[in-house]
Amino acid sequence: MKNVSRLAAVLSLSVFSAVANGEETEAVAPREVVRPCNGKDLSGLTTWLKGSGRKDPDGVFSVKDGVLHISGQGAGYLATDRPYKDYHLSVEYNWGEKHDGSGNVRNSGILLHALGEGGNVGGVWMTSIECQLAQGCEGDLIVIRGKDKEGKTIPATITCDTTVGSDGRTRWDPQGKKTVYSGKQFWWSKHEPGFKEKLDTRGRDDAASPVGEWTKVECICRGDRITIKINGQAVNECYDVFPAAGKILLQNEGNEIMFRNWELRPVESK
Repeated sequence: MKNVSRLAAVLSLSVFSAVANGEETEAVAPREVVRPCNGKDLSGLTTWLKGSGRKDPDGVFSVKDGVLHISGQGAGYLATDRPYKDYHLSVEYNWGEKHDGSGNVRNSGILLHALGEGGNVGGVWMTSIECQLAQGCEGDLIVIRGKDKEGKTIPATITCDTTVGSDGRTRWDPQGKKTVYSGKQFWWSKHEPGFKEKLDTRGRDDAASPVGEWTKVECICRGDRITIKINGQAVNECYDVFPAAGKILLQNEGNEIMFRNWELRPVESK
């Protein structure tokens, strides 16, 4: 795996550009506070929906009084119009009334370091590293691999220090064993073993707020490392991340959700 890490490091330094409206744009490290959403409209953001691409005929995405609203109709995302690197992202989210009707937990996520064409993963997502926001799973890390223009797989990957729970699943533990991504997500540190992912249920040690209350998420992206905090509590971390820069996406995944106070700040030195 050393060769994989070395390759990722080289690519991290040389390839971090993302395609925006057909043009390559170099990733930017914020030098001051950046607010991707101006609180009034969708200026500076792009949308994507499975089946209609950048068109949003039903108004799935909207902004009013500083709150970004995603109706939950269909599947897709709202994206920054340019890629970023080395930033401290913070945003608050709150669930709306609509859910997908499956009886499963409400689901959404923040996709970090997104690369490639829109919808290059199953016609919906972009190659990225997901910070999961599904109920009871807030802070889980998921690798989403897609393909480039030539149809080649973009080798997204992360490494996490983990321990194995009583259910056989890996969870973040800063004193745990170095574990390279192998197709399974890395659960947050106190993801409850045996947690039943049913609508509006909570894990025993959930850091997220109950339904109806705002939850603050922080994604601290420094070089090839990502640290996740939920309501101020560090819940997950990974390193040897590839890609380590790209666009930032807020998911629309069948459930109504609202976001506010979305900011990117310069990342602090260690």
